[in-house]
Amino acid sequence: MPRESIVITGLGAATPLGHTYLEFADRLLAGKSGVRTITEFPVNDHPSQIGAQVTDIPCPEEFSQHDFAAMSRLDQAMLWCCTSALCDAKLWHNRSNLRIGIVLGNAAEWLTMWELNFRNGGRQAFETQAHIEPLAHRTAHRLGLNGPVASLSAACASGNHAIALARRWLQLGWVDVCLAGACDLAINPLNLAGFGNLRALSRRNDDPPAASRPFDRDRDGFVMGEGGAIFVLERSASARQRGVKLYAEVAGCGASSDAYHMVIPSPDPVPAIQAMRQALIDAQLDPADIDYVNAHATSTPVGDQAEAKVLASVFGSHIERMPVSSTKSMTGHLLTAAAAVEALVCIVAIERQAVPPTINLHNPDPECRLRHVPNQAEPCRVRATASNSFGFGGSNTCLILKAA
Repeated sequence: MPRESIVITGLGAATPLGHTYLEFADRLLAGKSGVRTITEFPVNDHPSQIGAQVTDIPCPEEFSQHDFAAMSRLDQAMLWCCTSALCDAKLWHNRSNLRIGIVLGNAAEWLTMWELNFRNGGRQAFETQAHIEPLAHRTAHRLGLNGPVASLSAACASGNHAIALARRWLQLGWVDVCLAGACDLAINPLNLAGFGNLRALSRRNDDPPAASRPFDRDRDGFVMGEGGAIFVLERSASARQRGVKLYAEVAGCGASSDAYHMVIPSPDPVPAIQAMRQALIDAQLDPADIDYVNAHATSTPVGDQAEAKVLASVFGSHIERMPVSSTKSMTGHLLTAAAAVEALVCIVAIERQAVPPTINLHNPDPECRLRHVPNQAEPCRVRATASNSFGFGGSNTCLILKAA
């Protein structure tokens, strides 16, 4: 018996390129950079002083401006994304009549909260805080949702894992609708210092928009970004019956683990290859059916080169024709939220029939022999996309979206 397809019918985003789908899509395809000098806190003593920050998150019309202003930026981003997604899917006013679940990719939520509190003179980091709900549960209560709620953390791959799990919940009949994605606003002094001490961050402080340079020989590390994207997933029959827009079908998911090192990509490409092939099998597609790959490529020599080898192995001769780009060149690396925002990128590619560029790509690394899309978007027939997210700790995922 053929399985019923699961589709995306709503989306919400808070990104360095904008807080609406239209704004994000326009700036993405225009090759705009969201990287700037960090202004939220003093950075004079940090070797890397740049990031792709999210500012001025809008308050949803359905909530009080006063209450929204009292929330943390992470809570604001999550509430904005979820509310926008439900409204986009035309489910806002019917949400109490449906089993709507939430699967959220999230990272060091408590550490971020405690650090901000400490910077403001508080003592939460040294006191038991058992009464504080996790972000996903706080959001479910604010939205009045009664479906199951789960948070997961798989580093950069978290968003793909969240979408895959939400699809499974729908297939099992646990929910009627599921919100899935990831949010991470992790540009803070502790994270900036930690990644800086690892020498993982770009130090191109004099030219922030040019700092994130995936696949370019002159890259010197990644740039931190922040934001999030949340999607409404539902069964295709339900969506078609409601007559709503179908952004894409969640066609295939694959995952594996390197079990190699906490932060260094494995020199063995096999686990990442397995994740991509598993996604293709799940989607019932051949490698030649993929029209565009959104690469994980973060702008580090080791990582970019490792992924190029994985792509060459999975796609064979198709690699010479298939466009590959890394939109982290514009958004920075959104860490836990990276996969979710890059799923949004793939939806843009499908809907606009155009491939977004890798900006700042002027001297391609000869070890990354791919069909690059340097600096300018290209019109292209896009029916199926693959989005790679290879997280710290060796968490490899591939998400395949196709036109619904």
